[in-house]
Amino acid sequence: MAVTIRSLTGEEIEAAIPALAALRIAVFAEWPYLYDGDLAYEEGYLREFAAAPDAVLVAAMDGERIIGAATASPMAAQKEEFRRPFEERSLATQDMFYFGESVLLPEYRGQGIGHAFFDHREAQASKCGAQTACFAAVVRPADHPDRPADYRPLDAFWQARGYEKVPGFETGLAWKDHRDAAETEKLMQYWMRTL
Repeated sequence: MAVTIRSLTGEEIEAAIPALAALRIAVFAEWPYLYDGDLAYEEGYLREFAAAPDAVLVAAMDGERIIGAATASPMAAQKEEFRRPFEERSLATQDMFYFGESVLLPEYRGQGIGHAFFDHREAQASKCGAQTACFAAVVRPADHPDRPADYRPLDAFWQARGYEKVPGFETGLAWKDHRDAAETEKLMQYWMRTL
């Protein structure tokens, strides 16, 4: 069956939350996030996200099964740790859109779904009057013991979409890695482009 991609909003997001939470946990368990996830936390996070005005969730569906998803909403609606690098520099977060996760099951990668995720999110950002779009990606050391030998960073893909790293624009987010007993803060690097 062919994969279909469509934007979900409002009540459609609410109905999809259990499947989306499980998908986030499965994909973020992989390198480079290594996230030891919790379904209750994930469902709460997704509900909070969906409540933001103009939020969009782009779902990739194989039949009725959600096999991938990407989120976006206005930066002004994000938590303080996401907004901080911009507000500290007096940048207008009301003119920005934040792209959250982009998760896709491994067997569906390399089919253009990642580009579709960006297309849909950029269209929503433009429709809402945003002038820029950004996201934050985890930074892991090159010698991390869990780094797969065949790992290919997504930098070239993001650059081809017009995104560039913003020097000095970083934030920290804490989560528990699989090998750890407790949460530790991870460095997140911002990427941005003009719409």
